[in-house]
Amino acid sequence: MHFTYPATIKDDGEGNFLVTFRDIPFAATEGSTMDEALTEAQDCLETAIASCVKDKENIPIPSKFEKGDYPIRLPAQTAAKTALYIAIRKSGLSNSELARRLGSDEKEIRRMIDPWHPTKLPRIETALATLGYGLSVTMLEPAA
Repeated sequence: MHFTYPATIKDDGEGNFLVTFRDIPFAATEGSTMDEALTEAQDCLETAIASCVKDKENIPIPSKFEKGDYPIRLPAQTAAKTALYIAIRKSGLSNSELARRLGSDEKEIRRMIDPWHPTKLPRIETALATLGYGLSVTMLEPAA
């Protein structure tokens, strides 16, 4: 699964650019310039996904891109943590059971999926591997 979501950005006619995500109806933001709107969009996306994790909700799957969409990516750390959150939910394991399998504390598992808590990437990879998943990183070319 990738964590790049299509966003729509429209000029509101009053000097602001409104950003919405069709896959995440409760996520919206704005900026006074297009660059600001794009920066705010990434922050908005990260906050919306963090809210889903906090509320123990399903993570929306990004839809296919359509003409005029802007690709908004989750930051790498948040994407890795979100992947772990999804893998745990799919596995049906409790945080306590995953912690037992990793030889750790349940509190560590909660921290590993908390988007705002720093976690070392190798630890997330180990947890994903324990659940049968892998993690891949892709380097994207600079925008032209």
